[in-house]
Amino acid sequence: MGKELFKHMRKREYPCVCCKKRTNQRDRRTVTAAQRLVLQKWTVGDVSEDEVLCSLCRVKVHSHLKRRKSEQQNLEHELRDTAPFSPPERKQINARNAAIHSPPSVTLTVPSTSSSHSSCFICRKPGPKLVVVSSNERHSVFLQQGVLIPPGSRCCTRHLPNGRFTEEALEKISSFSETSTLNRTSIVDMLMYLREIALLNGGKRIDFDDPNALSDQEYVNLTGINKVSFDDLLSAVDGKVKNTSTRSVRTSLGIFLLKMRCGLSNEMLSTLLNVSKSSIRRAISVVRRTLMETFVPNNVGFQHISREDVINKHTRPLAESLFGGTGTQAILVLDGTYIYIQKSMNFAFQRKSYSMHKGRPLVKPMIVVTTSGYYLSVLGPYVAKNNDAAILSHIMKTNKEDVLKWIEERDVFVVDRGFRDSLTLLEDLGLVSAMPAFMKKGEKQMSTADANTSRLVTKIRWVVESANARIKRWKFFDRVLPSSQVPFISDFIKIVCGISNKYFPPLSTGCTEEDSLVAAKMQYLSRQINQLKEEVEERKLDTRSAIWKHPDELQDFPRLDEDQLRELTCGTYQVKLASSYAEEHFGNGCDIMVHKEDPSLIRVRIRSRHISSKSYLLWIRYDEGSVIGWYCRCRAGARVVGMCAHIAAVLWYIGLGRDMESLRSVRDWSKFIDDAAVIPDAIDESESEDDSSECLNEQ
Repeated sequence: MGKELFKHMRKREYPCVCCKKRTNQRDRRTVTAAQRLVLQKWTVGDVSEDEVLCSLCRVKVHSHLKRRKSEQQNLEHELRDTAPFSPPERKQINARNAAIHSPPSVTLTVPSTSSSHSSCFICRKPGPKLVVVSSNERHSVFLQQGVLIPPGSRCCTRHLPNGRFTEEALEKISSFSETSTLNRTSIVDMLMYLREIALLNGGKRIDFDDPNALSDQEYVNLTGINKVSFDDLLSAVDGKVKNTSTRSVRTSLGIFLLKMRCGLSNEMLSTLLNVSKSSIRRAISVVRRTLMETFVPNNVGFQHISREDVINKHTRPLAESLFGGTGTQAILVLDGTYIYIQKSMNFAFQRKSYSMHKGRPLVKPMIVVTTSGYYLSVLGPYVAKNNDAAILSHIMKTNKEDVLKWIEERDVFVVDRGFRDSLTLLEDLGLVSAMPAFMKKGEKQMSTADANTSRLVTKIRWVVESANARIKRWKFFDRVLPSSQVPFISDFIKIVCGISNKYFPPLSTGCTEEDSLVAAKMQYLSRQINQLKEEVEERKLDTRSAIWKHPDELQDFPRLDEDQLRELTCGTYQVKLASSYAEEHFGNGCDIMVHKEDPSLIRVRIRSRHISSKSYLLWIRYDEGSVIGWYCRCRAGARVVGMCAHIAAVLWYIGLGRDMESLRSVRDWSKFIDDAAVIPDAIDESESEDDSSECLNEQ
């Protein structure tokens, strides 16, 4: 039995799977996995693990594999030298190079460019400085232009900086042939790329790695800056922030700006960007540290800019005319802003951070801007119990950011009334302070001189309020921040202010000639007295009600346009409020009184927009061509440098708004909300039943 089995085994044949010749035991080799893939292309059908190769065919297959491996390594070296790839892209390249490429065999009616390796396929210029176009960029061009770029095509480096085609290069790409010849690998790569794009558009919508995935307006909506500014800011972190397997440097910067702009939680960012929450946290941290090292020192702080640049480039001529006049004084506007935080469980810090004024915990950064709205420095933040005067005194006494070397004598600090306790310190340092006046004790209205002086200050000081509002447009600072973010609030605000300085237009700009005229007019008016106020007090026009009557018409009142109103008010703020005042007081009819003996003098009662129980009387005198005097009983109504919003509302209505079909400026939402103070009168059911029965009896 054993001898018969041995004879049967000796008679078994082992033909070569490639050439089909019979092999002996010494010339017989088993087939490896890599050889099996090659043999499946050379033969028809599958090659099983039991098949064998003869020595001659084995040498052929081995030579083919060796040549293919060498070609793949050369292609990978070319791609690595020509364009930087992120780790996900490198993984894709390795997977594609590991596959066995098939020869071109499918012809499609799709336009394609030339595939010359010795010249640029865009401008047709010869080498030697040419780079190979990556597969992702070839597929991106196909999606945008509908033209296929053959694998291995090369172009000039100026067309493909940083591995991406420029806008000019995309416009110059044209088809060389009406057909394209592809192999199996190219078709699979393109299908996989299209699948990724489809998943991106259907799921992970926000993609910062592909510059073409988001429009310029979408960059502004998501990050606060446009695409060009984003790329410029990227240069400040490129090389300092590393690519990881889940996010590139560009995505890390996008995550940070998206956090600042939209104020979204890390969980929400993780969902939108398809990145883990821990990776979101690390990206924000590393970008913050990098920007503080490379970007902030060049854009924010007393030492990043000289006094001469502040005076010559960031100071309005109007401010120089009102407060300086010499052209050698730095005029700075200071104010503190509020950043709300969560209540801390550390009771000592909880007491320090709780604001009695706002009734909630917060910290206070001190913002220093120029008269054009340029952020000169951000100091702090300080605890809530420190008022503005204490903060400014601390800054000067501790010489924060070496500020005492930066400022000089006769420099002007424009501040609000909260800095009153620090004015003595500023005077000792040789600085000039400009602050709105206070009402004297027992008075209900500022004098004309004090009201005029205050108007000169507010004409310049409004810019710091707008600068604080620009910070709050980054919604991260408009939220209640967790206590864990308190150590980094200063860094975040400085980064945002630096971005505003570099990429945003100035808040306040003015023509030298126009500002000089406005300043001369305001300075002249500030030295005048309010003659109508004296007339009202002398003739007691505020107590004698019988001398006023309702006018039939005011046809002789001068017609005014918005430019004339802005000239009278010396600004735009009062004009913006005028339509809302007019809608409330004059929407249902005119409530204007005219003097019986002096028709050019009118009187109006205006309700306060803050307190319902308070109203103010105002008087306006005019002639045939212009308004020549005004006076209001409100706090600042005695000034002649501009006017209060109450007077501006009356002038707007009589001179402009009464000819309009509707005075409605802002929609009234009160009808959609219940008011507990409004209770309808109860209906007596017995009376209603009696009335109904009487009606039936009469019938």
